[in-house]
This record gives sequence, C-alpha cells and structure tokens, in this order.
Amino acid sequence: MKLVIVESPSKAKTINKYLGKEYKVLASFGHLRDLVSKNGSVDPDNHFEMKWEINPRGKKHFQEITQAIKKASALYLATDPDREGEAISWHLIEMLKEKKALKNIDIYRVVFNEITKDKVRDAFNHPRALDQDLVDAYLARRALDYLVGFTLSPVLWRKLPGSKSAGRVQSVALRIIAERELDIEKFKKEEYWSVTVGFKSSQNDAFEARLTHLKGEKLTKFSLPDEKAALEAVDTIKARDISVHSIEHKQVKRHPAAPFTTSTLQQEASRKLGMSAKQTMRVAQSLYEGFPINGETTGLITYMRTDGVQISTQAIEVMRNFIQSHYGKDYLPSSARHYKTKAKNAQEAHEAIRPTDITHHPETLKNILDHDHYRLYNLIWKRALASQMQSAVLDQAAIIIVDQDQQTHCRANGSIIKFLGFLALYKEGKDDQKENEDQDKHLPPLKEKEKLSKEKITPLQHFTEAPPRYSEASLVKNLEELGIGRPSTYATILSVLQERSYVTLENKRFIPEERGRLVTCFLKHFFERYVQYEFTADLENQLDLISDGQRKWTDILKNFWQDFNAHIKSMTDVSVPDILEKLEKDLHTHYFPDGDRTCPQCKKGQLDLKLGKFGAFLGCNNYPDCRFTRQSTEIDSKEEQADAPIDFPKIMGQYKDTSEDIILKKGPFGFYLQVGEVQKGKKTHRAPIPKEFDPLTLDLSQAHLLLSLPRLIGKHPETHIDLLTNFGRFGPYLHYGPIFLPITHEDVLHMDIKGAVKHIQEKRPTLRFIGMHEELKEAILFYRSKFGYVVACGDLEGKVPKESDKEAITVDMAAQWLHPKKKK
Repeated sequence: MKLVIVESPSKAKTINKYLGKEYKVLASFGHLRDLVSKNGSVDPDNHFEMKWEINPRGKKHFQEITQAIKKASALYLATDPDREGEAISWHLIEMLKEKKALKNIDIYRVVFNEITKDKVRDAFNHPRALDQDLVDAYLARRALDYLVGFTLSPVLWRKLPGSKSAGRVQSVALRIIAERELDIEKFKKEEYWSVTVGFKSSQNDAFEARLTHLKGEKLTKFSLPDEKAALEAVDTIKARDISVHSIEHKQVKRHPAAPFTTSTLQQEASRKLGMSAKQTMRVAQSLYEGFPINGETTGLITYMRTDGVQISTQAIEVMRNFIQSHYGKDYLPSSARHYKTKAKNAQEAHEAIRPTDITHHPETLKNILDHDHYRLYNLIWKRALASQMQSAVLDQAAIIIVDQDQQTHCRANGSIIKFLGFLALYKEGKDDQKENEDQDKHLPPLKEKEKLSKEKITPLQHFTEAPPRYSEASLVKNLEELGIGRPSTYATILSVLQERSYVTLENKRFIPEERGRLVTCFLKHFFERYVQYEFTADLENQLDLISDGQRKWTDILKNFWQDFNAHIKSMTDVSVPDILEKLEKDLHTHYFPDGDRTCPQCKKGQLDLKLGKFGAFLGCNNYPDCRFTRQSTEIDSKEEQADAPIDFPKIMGQYKDTSEDIILKKGPFGFYLQVGEVQKGKKTHRAPIPKEFDPLTLDLSQAHLLLSLPRLIGKHPETHIDLLTNFGRFGPYLHYGPIFLPITHEDVLHMDIKGAVKHIQEKRPTLRFIGMHEELKEAILFYRSKFGYVVACGDLEGKVPKESDKEAITVDMAAQWLHPKKKK
C-alpha cells in the first residue's frame, strides 16, 4: 500500500478515486503542529532554533497517519503546491522521524496545479524531493512574525494600554488605513466651477461641449473659482458666434486584462461580487478541490494562491479553439497572448487562476454549484477566456469649437465601439476612479467651420473631494503595488485588523478605530523603520531570495533581529509623557477638529490626551481642581460600548410579522431585542445581539435578521434532518441533529445546503448515516463525541460498546443502544 497525504478530506476523496486501490489517501487537515504559543519558542541565541507542538486537532489525524504508515511501502506528500504546502509536508516528515516511523519507507513529493485525473496521475508519475529552500522560506517568515509579535506586542501593552498586538505586515497595513483617515480629516474642500454648453448643428442634432479656454487663456481646475466668475464666462459665450474649428478622429485599441492572480481575484470579487478577501479564498478553495461532474469529482479551477499571470500552452490552445468556435475568427488574435506580472515580489512559479477546462461553461454548472461558487467561477471563467480574445476597437472623436476670434474654446469628446472584441465577454472593474464621462457619448456628424447654435449654457458648481477610504479591493491593490506581504496572506491580515478592533468595515470601506490610530501613531514614532513601506517591501524581497536558494534564512533573521532587539530594549527609557506628546501632536486635528481645547467644565483648563487602564482619554490639565474627562472621539471595544450613553429601551421600528414594536433593551447579560411588551399568558419573542453586531449602530433590517434566527437552510439530502444556522454564546454555528459546528458570520446568513453538507463532512469526518429508525421514522446517526462513539436519533442517544465493529453497525443494533438523553 502507498500512503498519500493531502490537506483536506474532500481533496483526499477525489484523489483516492483517481489513484485506485493501491493507494490510501489521508488528510492532515492543514498544519499538524505550530510554534509553542509562549515566549522563547524561537531562540535567536541558538541559530533561531524553534520549538514546535502538535495542535489538539492534529493529534488525532497524526495518529491515523502513523497507524497507516505501518502498512505502507511509500509515502507521497501531495499537499498544496506552495510554501505552506511544502511546510506541512516537512512538518509531517519531521514528526514521523521523531516516531522512527519512516524506516524502509520511500518518500516522494508530488505537486499539481489542478485537481483533474490527468494532472494528478501525471504528478504521481513525476515526483520530486522536498524543496528545502521553500521550507527555509517558511521557517524564516514564521520565526520573523513570531519574534516581532512576541517582542513588540508586550511593549505596546506596557506603553500604550488598550492596544492588543502588533505584526510585521499587519501594522503596516493598519498604517495605510490610518494615514488615509488623517488625510481625510486634514482635507479642506475648495470650490470651483465649470461651464457646459449645449449646441445644435445645422442638421438640428444636439450635443454638449465643455468650456476649455476663455479670453485666450486655457482654463485650469480653479480658473473659475466662484459663481461670479462662472456667470461672467456664460455671458462671454452668449455674446459670441460659435463654429466648428477642427474635428479629430483616431482609432484606439483597448486590450484585455491578464487572467487572475490571487490579488486581482480578491480585488475583482470585492468590486463585482461584494465578497470579502476571506470569503473569496474560501469559495476558491472549494472550486479548486472540486465538484461532481458526470459522476466524477473534478477540480474546476487551478490553484488559487499564485502571483503568476501566465497560462500553459496547452490551456491557451484549448481557449483559442473555444473562442473561434463560439465567437468566430474575428474574436481570435493572430497569435496567443502572453502576460507578465507588474507586481513587486511576484513569484511566478504557478499559472494564473483559470478554469481547468474552459469547456465547462458556467451555465452548464448552475445546477451543481451554489450561488457564491457559481458567481466566482463565472468571474474566473470570463476573465481567463477574455484574456485570450481580440482587443476592442474604439473610434474616438474630439471636436474643437471656437468663437470668431478664437478667444473662447469648447471641446466635445465622444467615442463609438467599432469592434467589441473581449468586451463582448468581460469588462474589468475599477477602484475609486470615475469612468470617463465622455467615453460613450455619441457625437453628430459635423463639418469644419460649420455654424452652431447655442441652446443652454450651464454653470456647474463643484467641490474638491477628500481621498476615499480604502475598500478591500483598493487596499489589497495598494499592498501588492508596494510589495508588502504576500497575496495569499492578505485575507488573514484584513481579518486580524478587524478582530483586534483596529479597524471596522462600513459600507465596504475601512475606517480605523481609535485603538488602531493610536497604535499606528505610536509605531510610526517609536518603531518608524519597522512600519516603513520601503523597509517592509525590502524585507519581503530578502525572504523571497530564500525561496530561490540565494540567501540563508538564518542570516536574514540574524540581521533583522540584531537591530530590532536593540530597539526593543531602548524602549525602557521612553516615558509616558514622551509618548503622549507624539500622539497628541499627530492626532491634534482628530481630537480637536475646530482647534478649541478649552475644558467645557471649568472653562479655565485645557484638554490634554491621557492614558488610562483601558486606553486613551481626554482630561482637563487643571486636575485635581477640575476632574473633567471625556472618552476619545470613538468607542471601539464592546465593553466600552456597553457603558456608552444610549437611550434605551429604544424602539427600532415595527416587526414585519405582527406590526408590534421591536425594542432594543439592555439586560444583565448584554443587549437584546424584544418584540412588543411582556404580557401575561403570551410568549415573548426575544433575540440576543451577538458580538458580531454593534448595538449602537444596529438598524431595523439587522434587527429583523436577528429575530428571524435560527435560520432554516433546509433538510439534509440523505437524512432529512433540519440544517440550521444561528449565533450562540460561543459564536456563529451550524446545527445538524445532535451536532453543533462553528461557522463564520457570513455563513449564518448565506450558507446553503451544499455548503452545509460539505462543512459537516470536513469538520466531522466520522459522522455517518446508519439508516432510518423503523418506529420513529427518523434518521440514526453515528459519530464520535468527546465521550466516545455514540448513536443518536431525535431525542434519543446511546453509547456504542467499545467491542463493537464501528464499520458494521446496523439499524437494529443502534436501536438497542438508544435511550432518552439525560437532562443536564
């Protein structure tokens, strides 16, 4: 028997079918071990030796692997084809070596970019050795992130109460968000005006043009600073005769975007589908691992963690044939398109993200994929195919209109799509960029020197706009352009910032919390080098050199640690007044937007920034004569929110089912919602407010959502047991019979039956359906609990005797063991 190790159980099932009975495929369920979660797990004085511990979930899976390898002649490590996948394989080998379980076992590493029968079998026919350079790159990043976290975070806790943690890339991403917010606060809007003129041609065709020159001078943005200047321009135009001076025509080509990388997929899924980076990667993982097509589970996309924009020659040929047969030869370029990435630190070891088979049209998979999987696959399929299509051709025209002295100029722009090309299939989204307003304007046929009549002259008032806050898409794009972090880690970074209450995501835009702004300001002043964009990007470059075998991982760590550790030690001399002075100077416009620092209570003192046990606050410097204090302008922790002033009980609106009031209340265990007032003999409908929701900003639609929980997804297709999602004491969960499984906040609202079944299979691989109870007409389930193996049916439960063959349990046997559940 040949033992194969992959990461996920669904991947294991698929690959086992491809390889046959000679192989046994087991899942590691991700990393089996990690650094010991305490200080000292990385020893800089001993060549950065690292102490590892097996995680609780990994113990069980490692035991299964050690039992299986006793009967194996060879071990095939088929974990994901990236640094993390290489690390998981390395950890497993090291753990098996410690158990002395690898004697007379041949070890092979196999990698494949897509989970299809041909690619998997080809990978097993061409195995390689473990890539130690990739492993070293993993060790360097893991050690580096650990050393930064475990040495910098305690400094934050001591010097800046209320802060939670710092990280090598996390803190730089936070700085980007916080500095954008500071730019927005400092921004002063300026007024400016423009003039639009409506014309009619000699053929009575109407169109518009904008004023570009006045009195012989070209207009800049602020040439018309107020209404008076704009009206004077209007009067000038009214008094002049106008004609066409020149007409410019040019044909331009618009080329398709490259196929998706991890980063661009996250950006486009955010723009077009409203998916978070975390959700995008989770859905893409499922598409990579596969869905049943014609009775065989097949991966639908190539590996989704990649910087590469190139596509294999074989895949390009299939795409070109598809384009010609479905769109015609006009849509097919004379030669294949080849792309090269422009992103910093790009590692182009893997192909771009593309469908494994372009003939799997999204519409043919609608009955197989759920809503999110279909939308993301459709996006990937269109982007990949469009990348090999012909360019779009546009006819652009510019008409210059002048008065008789050529002192006043107007300009009209327009374009016509002459040939759609790739635009027939796909158009790339944009971040924070207004589409060219003139792009789709149609201009009438005109001739030079043709007289035009003026219809309506419109002065328009404008104000300059502050830079926009970052969306997930624009932040990911900025991180990639700066060369900070790796695309595969962006989803985790953005999640951590929100979990630490450093930022919130409102209307799909990141807003820094008070805590996040203080941390950024502190790090910028006292650890400036380590949150510099250039320094972080350069460190990424050095780490990537390890993957290429050009640098030794311990040398890079040594160079970093020497200066960083010295800087940490120097922080003992930094006093609280020093810190407050820097924070207050940087955040002055944030705390005092109108510049007034006068104490509102005593009218004599000034408000100063102070640090307390739970973070920053404003206090009067006339203390102790004046004891006035005020929380910072934002309250960002749930504990602080609970103490914040709020008018409650608060009526949110009417409940849609009964037209009774929905009331927000606060009880001994926190905020909750109640429908109507309590009445004798009537059951009161209540719903607690989970930690994922902010009671201070809760709206009526969210209230209805919480009151509608638990949410019935539907019935399990095999057992017909209800599948429910809800929020509980320990977070969001999926309820299936006797089983409660943790899920994400998004899953509570959007998980469907297919997603629920897959989640149960992955989280409870021992769970199986025995059959239907003859009398109760309910499903009997077998699974492993923390107390051993059990069977359950409705309200009945029973332990499975230890001596029983767990693979041969029948309905009759299970029925004998079932008893009413003991009340706890």
